[in-house]
Amino acid sequence: MTPTDEEAAIIALTRDFVDTRVKPRVREFEESDTYPEPFIEEMKQLGFFGLVVPAVYGGIDVGTVAFARITEELARGWMSLAGAIGGHSVISALITQFGTDDQRQRYLPRMATGELRATMALTEPSGGSDLQNVRTFAVRDGDSWVISGSKTWISNAAHSGLFGLLCKTDRSAVPAHRGISVLLVEPGPGLEIGPKIPKLGYRGIEACTVSFDDMRVPAEAVLGGEPDRGWVRMMRGLELGRIQVAARALGVGQAALEAAVSYAQVRESFGKPIWQHQSVGNLIADMATKMRAARLLTLDAAERLDAGVRCDLEAGMAKLFASETAVQVAVDAMRVHGGYGYSRELDVERYFRDAPLMVLGEGTNEIQRNVIAAQIIARDAVNERY
Repeated sequence: MTPTDEEAAIIALTRDFVDTRVKPRVREFEESDTYPEPFIEEMKQLGFFGLVVPAVYGGIDVGTVAFARITEELARGWMSLAGAIGGHSVISALITQFGTDDQRQRYLPRMATGELRATMALTEPSGGSDLQNVRTFAVRDGDSWVISGSKTWISNAAHSGLFGLLCKTDRSAVPAHRGISVLLVEPGPGLEIGPKIPKLGYRGIEACTVSFDDMRVPAEAVLGGEPDRGWVRMMRGLELGRIQVAARALGVGQAALEAAVSYAQVRESFGKPIWQHQSVGNLIADMATKMRAARLLTLDAAERLDAGVRCDLEAGMAKLFASETAVQVAVDAMRVHGGYGYSRELDVERYFRDAPLMVLGEGTNEIQRNVIAAQIIARDAVNERY
């Protein structure tokens, strides 16, 4: 799908922002694991937090294909910046699609400007990817819900003013997913945000454990106003989330590929540029081919989402292949660089540290394979002509 003129301009703007603003300064924040407030403020001004918010609420409302390409450009500069809009964009999409009129009016205008930043609260300390068996629960008490439980690995937790909380509102429901809701929770009494978890990569943007100790939220905090319908809604949101993670992987892989190609042209051994040695040339050929395949898978899933067609299979495939590709390309880029690839003086080692997050996040790749297999059977998709 060809981007509109407006979308093409935003993609070009993102590329310029990355090349002129982010790349020259990324180490100031990445090495010290410092929250990149200057970048975030610029991103707010440039409209990145409103990419999936409808224009009527002050957003830009680009298509998913353009959103994926913008995400890739951000991640090409620093994956953490793409992560800063990841969960925020999923919650924006959920409120847009399923929220009540009051929820849309209350949250979307401020989310579009970045004044209000949101994140997803899904993973639990004991549950990992088994979201149907979440233990965090909310009990109705008059005109309130009372929340108890905890979530972990919550990105942007300390800088978010809104949590899209996946929790049980009917603990007796069978099957379990029928008793799950999404609550839109604003920080307040009973919510405790723990210290940031030290991480190998994805630095600058915090991930924290979030605890709910009999926290009271209004009855109208339920996404869409109806409890026990959160599972299906969150699964729809995660289609966008997995496309976004795939695009983040593309950005990291693209940055690693560009670094390898550039280095292979200037580094010489045995009297010629190293790309002319078959072992290095083969690495570059394989890296570029896998990256192209990953990009096409990601854009295919994005096109399906834009068309309003179910894309859990395609988004899972894109996330699986793009993330595994990013890890392999990052490793191969280090090989092209030889010993210099292991040095903190070059950005290649950062790509090596950032890439594995996409294998683990938004549902591990083991979970993606389960989703893909189930959908192949359910949809008889093996007979589709991709």
